[in-house]
This record gives sequence, structure tokens and C-alpha cells, in this order.
Amino acid sequence: MARSLIIVESPAKARTLQRYLGKSFTVKASVGHIRDLPVSNLGVDVDKDFTPNYVTIRGKSKIISDLKAAAKKADEIYLAPDPDREGEAIAYHIAECLNKSKKPIHRTLFHELTKKAILTAIEESSELNLKLFEAQQARRILDRLVGYQISPLLWEKVRRGLSAGRVQSVAVRMICERYQAIQAFKPEEYWSIITTLDGILPPQFKAHLEKISGKKIGTKKSLINNQATADKICGELQKTAFTVGKVVKKSKKRNPSPPFITSSMQMEANRKLRFSAKKTMTLAQKLYEGIELGDEGPTGLITYMRTDSTRLSDDAVSAAREYINATYGPEFLPAKPNIYRTKKSAQDAHEAVRPTDTNNTPEKMAGLIDKDMLALYSLIWKRFVACQMTPAKFDQTSITVTAGKYDLKTTGSIMRFHGFMKLYVESTDAISDEKPAPDESKDLTLPDLKEGDKLTLKEILPTQHFTQPPPHYTEATLVKALEDNGVGRPSTYAAIISTIQDKEYVVLEKRRFDPTDLGLLVNDLLVKHFPKIMDVEFTAGMEQQLDQVEEGSREWVQLLRDFYTPFKETLEKARQEMESVKSATKPTDLPCPQCDGMMVIRWGRNGEFLACEKYPECKHTQDFRKEEDGKIVPIARDEPEDSGEKCEKCGLPMVYKHGRFGKFLACSGYPACKHIKAQSTGVPCPEESCGGDIVQKISKKGKVFYSCNRYPKCTFAIWDKPVKKPCPDCGASFLVEKTTKKDGLQLRCADKSCGYTE
Repeated sequence: MARSLIIVESPAKARTLQRYLGKSFTVKASVGHIRDLPVSNLGVDVDKDFTPNYVTIRGKSKIISDLKAAAKKADEIYLAPDPDREGEAIAYHIAECLNKSKKPIHRTLFHELTKKAILTAIEESSELNLKLFEAQQARRILDRLVGYQISPLLWEKVRRGLSAGRVQSVAVRMICERYQAIQAFKPEEYWSIITTLDGILPPQFKAHLEKISGKKIGTKKSLINNQATADKICGELQKTAFTVGKVVKKSKKRNPSPPFITSSMQMEANRKLRFSAKKTMTLAQKLYEGIELGDEGPTGLITYMRTDSTRLSDDAVSAAREYINATYGPEFLPAKPNIYRTKKSAQDAHEAVRPTDTNNTPEKMAGLIDKDMLALYSLIWKRFVACQMTPAKFDQTSITVTAGKYDLKTTGSIMRFHGFMKLYVESTDAISDEKPAPDESKDLTLPDLKEGDKLTLKEILPTQHFTQPPPHYTEATLVKALEDNGVGRPSTYAAIISTIQDKEYVVLEKRRFDPTDLGLLVNDLLVKHFPKIMDVEFTAGMEQQLDQVEEGSREWVQLLRDFYTPFKETLEKARQEMESVKSATKPTDLPCPQCDGMMVIRWGRNGEFLACEKYPECKHTQDFRKEEDGKIVPIARDEPEDSGEKCEKCGLPMVYKHGRFGKFLACSGYPACKHIKAQSTGVPCPEESCGGDIVQKISKKGKVFYSCNRYPKCTFAIWDKPVKKPCPDCGASFLVEKTTKKDGLQLRCADKSCGYTE
């Protein structure tokens, strides 16, 4: 009997496929990429048409051997990594490794893991898509040329360990520029005036002042910008007759939102579920690859989650329509299926993100999948079903009121038919002005009035406001900004957001992004010396060129040539002209406490600090904080505190000291005795079956960290102090402390994909 080998990326996906395909197929997993550019060097020969030097990824030799052994036993080979650029690259490199097997090799694209879709995909298998692979290769080489040549420059000029990225650095720039706009914002005063009016018939209603002598009041450069003006207007209104000017009644519709694409799924999960982009994609990957559903075994619950298309299959739409008709009734089902336009820039290779089976309702899945997975699945399922439902219908009445030279207005909406809103309503981002976001679902009844009706003023309320700065980016609004500006692709947003936080260029606190001092510094240097690389439009244009490589209308080598020639010149110029922050100092008016020198601000591994100008003769350093007016305030260093313990090495008292990285327990005989004692945190080691405790330790460079007391048998270690309190969101056994200048002490989940903060 013929036997086929299928190779996918993940073991979970392999288990799901094996369940559906049975014994005639052997399913193996590559566990992601098997080959890549080397870590230790550039790995690209720029003088030979950017030839890449691919090497086997560390730890993947055994996997490659297993795949080769399986290929020898197979009659045919189906390469089925994820259906995107990265998946095509994985398939290409696996094919290179298996070519010697002389077996037929096919490329298979699984957009959803259901039996019907799997068998159809195998039947429709084709050859590897060379252009798709070349687009991935061009992106990989572009990122390597930028990252591996700008980063060493930052090591030399700022500090070791920094990195720059073709896309990540642009994302940091967007956050820095938003932060700077907020800092530079000057609020302007304006006033609103709300009246309570009575008509011939009840109820009373409120109307706000909209125009004065035909001119809109506005907020910026408002016609009412101080209390005196507001009081004067209120006085005049008290003496003026109020009359109904115009009554407009309209029947309005609100259409459902399109089904999820990657970016909208990340945005909505962040708004409604408080999930990070990384957490959303991790959960979505599991839902796609297959979840154990009791006796049913591993089952793929959603279609492929990396997509920028709103297209839906006819089968999926038919299933949704049958469910809507049976569950909600024919009045909730449109005469024809709702069709959504996909943006011109979309690749449209996959369907929208949707459930693989509409009958797998969130209620059925409850108890079969964990809480977070169920929350995301429920969001995807409801969005999909709602997108095929009828619009919501409501009556809207607008009434204009005249009072001399003043025009007032009120609007009321009455919901007549909920339509899709019976199941799902899309959330909105916070807005920066004083007006609430519109809520068309909220019933507000106005009296039945006619033009010319007289009104009675019952109350008048002036209220002071101030214009608001642009809002900070949240994960949701940053994803939207990246998408709107064409920076990155849907599959890269989560990685971009994680990277810029891991590199400590930005921090996410209270669900909003702010740049760190390091992020602002590096951004300033890169914008000054690499203006093109840091330009949003240039980065978006490069994404379009990569799409052209995929389409076959542009050669990948020519793309790299066009990019590298000017980039190389810019790089050489930056090497000569970029200032060294390491040696730079900023003078202050603070005297050194240990000599007659003055303190200056220097840049170190952990940011700015105060140091004596007479270094190295005087090595005094000190932390500081900046007041709102920019004043530098040194942070006092406490005297050592007796712990009541004796040093186990020399017998002298052990004392608590306060170093650059916090409080620690050390011998008072320093520097003759450098013993530092590990302090228990009272938190058990989270490693399974370890049984140890997490203790505080000091690294060779003097930095506090926390690790298991059973080292080297257990190598668990973290930088942040653990606290014996379980995470209420994900159930992790402990939280960690994090202190920032802006918000002080916070507790966070140690798992960054969780995102819990208190």
C-alpha cells in the first residue's frame, strides 16, 4: 500500500492531521524553521548578489535526520507548513534537505484543519511557490542587513546589547513621536452650555449650545474660552425665548462589522479581553492547530489566523445562514449573504479568521477548552456569525432650538430592531476629546415637537473643559497605526510589539505605551543618521516592493541592490558622524558630595546617572530623578542597615545595603570580604517537580536577580522580584514587582503574554 509523508511545522498540528488521515499517512513536524542565516555573522555575501549562507539551526540536526529517514520510507512527500511566506521558506528548506530521497515532493496548503478541508488540500497540492519564498528571503536579508550593521554602531556609540530593526525601529519612532506630541501639548480652555427644556408635551430634554450667530462654538480656539464669556451667554439665554427651529426624523441602519482579519482580531481582543497581541496570536495558533475535545481528539476550531482578507467560503456562509435562521429567525437573516470588500493591499491568500464549524458554539466549547482560549474563540465565533446577520435599525430625531442669535441642538435615538447587535457589537478605542463615543443602541426618547413650538427653559449649566492631547498608543491603536501606515504585515505585528518591549525601548503600563529614556535616545540617533530607514513611508514602500516580488513583478536581487547602495553610504557616514553617548556628559549645578568637583549626567548601561566630573580620580555616582520642570534631584543613598546576622565567611555583621539595583544583604567587611547572602523570597520554584525556593542573588556585574536555590540542578532565573501571589488572570503561581518613575511599584504577571498588572 502506498504511504505518504506529510511534514508540518508544529507537533500539535501533526497530531490533528494524523487523527484525520489514518495509517496511510505519516505526519511529522519540523518544529518551525530548520535552516536560517547564522547568528554569529552577517551571513549574506553582498558582493555576490546578496547570496545568503544558510546554516542548520542549532538543535535541528536530529529533526532533519528523522525527516530524511521518514522520507526514505515514503512514496510521496507533502510539505505543509503554514500557508504564508514563512511557511513557504520552511517548506523550501525542507525540500532542499530531502531532494536526495528522489521522491515526488508536493506543496500543500491547509487553511483549516477539518477532514473535508484537509483531503481537499491534499488533492489540490502543487509545486513550491518560488516567488513566495523569494519574497520571504528578501525580507530576511533586508532585516539582516539593517539589524546586523546598525546594531554594532549602537554598541559602539551607546552601549552593548542594543539592536535596531528595519520595522521595529519605525514602530519605536511612532511611539516616541506620539509621546513628544503629548509632552508638547498645551491645553486650551473651552466651555460647553447645556440647557434643560420643556415643550408642550413631556418629557423634558437637554440641548447643547452649538452655534453663535451661525458660527460653530468649537473646542480649539473656541468662541467660549473663559468663564466670563460663558456667564455672559448664560445671562443672555435666561432672558431669551426658546423656539423649535427644525425637526429632522430619519430611519438609520448600522451594518455589522466584517469578519476578523489578523489585525482586527488583535485590536478587538486587546479592547475587549485585555489580551496582548502576542497572547492573542499564541491562543489563535492553538485554536487553528487543534484542541483536544474529549473523545473527538484534536480538532482545529478556527481557520488560519494570519490573514488580511475578509473573504469567506460559500460553505462557511451557508452554514452561518442556516444557524442564524434556526436560532434567531428569518427576520435576522438578510435576503442575500453579506459580502465584504478586502483592501487593495491585502494578499487575499486566505479566508478571514472564522470558526471551522459554526455548530461548535462557544456554549458547546465551554468546559472543553481553557478560559482564555474560550474567550478568544467566542469573540471569533460571534464576529463571524454576526457578519452574516441583518443590520440594526433605529429611528433618529434631531431637534434644532433657536434662542435669538443662539442655536442649540439635541439628538435622540430609539432602537427599533437589534439585528446583528443581538449577538455582537464591535468595541471602540478611547477618544481624546470631551465627547463620549456615540452609542446608537442607547434609547433616548425626545418629545413630539413641531417647528415653531415654544419651549420653556428649566435649567442652564455651563461646564469648563480643556482640550486633550493625542491619546497614548495602546496595543490596539498601535496595531491599527502599523496597519494604516503599511508598516509590517499582519503576521509581524505581535512580534514587533514584543520586541520593542523586550529591548526596553518602550514600556506598556496601564495599557498604554511610553518610550523609555533609552528608546528616546536611540530613536533620536537613528532618525538623525538614518532618516530614510526610519521613514514610515519608505518602510511602507518596501512592504509593497516585497509584495511585488511575491507577485513576480519585481526581482528580489534588484530590490536589495536598490536598497543597499544608498544604505551603505548612509552607514559609512553615520560611523563617522554619530556622536558617542558613552563619553558625552551634561553639566549640572550639583556639587559632588565627596570632592570639590561638580556632578554631571552620564549615560550608562541602565540609563542616565549622576557622576563626578573628576572621574576617574573621584568615582562617586548617584541616581537622580527629574522634576516636571526639568530640575535634577539626587536620590539619597541610605546607610547600611544591621540585619542581626553574622557573615558565615568572616564573622562580621551582615547588613542590608541599597545599591543601584535595590536592597541586598552583604558583609559589612566589604571590600575585604565580598560575601553576599542569597535572600529567600518565600516563593516556591515554578519548575515542575523541583521543590526548591526562589532566592535573591547578585550577578558578577552587581545586578540583583532571582533564581532557584537548587542551582545548578535547577536553572530557573528571572530579573524581577517574585511575590507570593497567584495571577488572577492566567493562574501563574506568583507575580513580580516592577517599579517605574511614573507609576511607582506595580505587580505584574511574570508571563508577558498574560499582561496582568495591578
